[in-house]
Amino acid sequence: MPRPICYVLLLAASAAGAQTLLENDQVRVLKAVDKPHTPTKPHDHKVNRVMVYLTAGKQQFTMDGKTTVKDWKAGQAVWSPAAGVHVGEVLSANNLEIVEVEIKKPADPSKSPKTALDPVAIDKKHYKVEFENPQVRVFRVHFGPHESAPLHEHVLNRVVVYLTDQNTKMTADGKVETATHKAGEASWGGPVKHLEENLMDKPFEAIVVELKN
Repeated sequence: MPRPICYVLLLAASAAGAQTLLENDQVRVLKAVDKPHTPTKPHDHKVNRVMVYLTAGKQQFTMDGKTTVKDWKAGQAVWSPAAGVHVGEVLSANNLEIVEVEIKKPADPSKSPKTALDPVAIDKKHYKVEFENPQVRVFRVHFGPHESAPLHEHVLNRVVVYLTDQNTKMTADGKVETATHKAGEASWGGPVKHLEENLMDKPFEAIVVELKN
């Protein structure tokens, strides 16, 4: 069963100074690095987002005179609704690195990630839903060294955020390709039916944001 949706009322970082990893008509994906004990400028966020924390840290948010403190774990993914003007500050000793997936389009009730070859249904060892709502389904992918997944299908567009390096063999319609990325990167993917195999001698892990729009 999916875990309850985590609604972060005060979000992580100002987009000012953040690096754009990819952008299209459906999403903008940013990588932000918040320095310790350096409050952000007052800012707001006009769209809902999925936040993927690459590093752990403690963060304080101030909005409408109220202060909230959050402890983030490395690899954690949370849902962050659009929010009004606020200020954030990292209270822990190290930089807090975050990939922010801004959702540009509203939910389409006709869109569903469910299929007969839905990876989270047929391969629970490697795919686990983190949370789901009308706009997105977010799941975690984890392969041990040289592990592989059976034939499965993605029916929605998606953003993949890499928590580790990737070197994966993907086989679709008899065509074999190798996908490589570095930890902290993000990529865009469309509908596909394929096999996957981790080619590395170490585990692979990523967060996948499926878009219901």
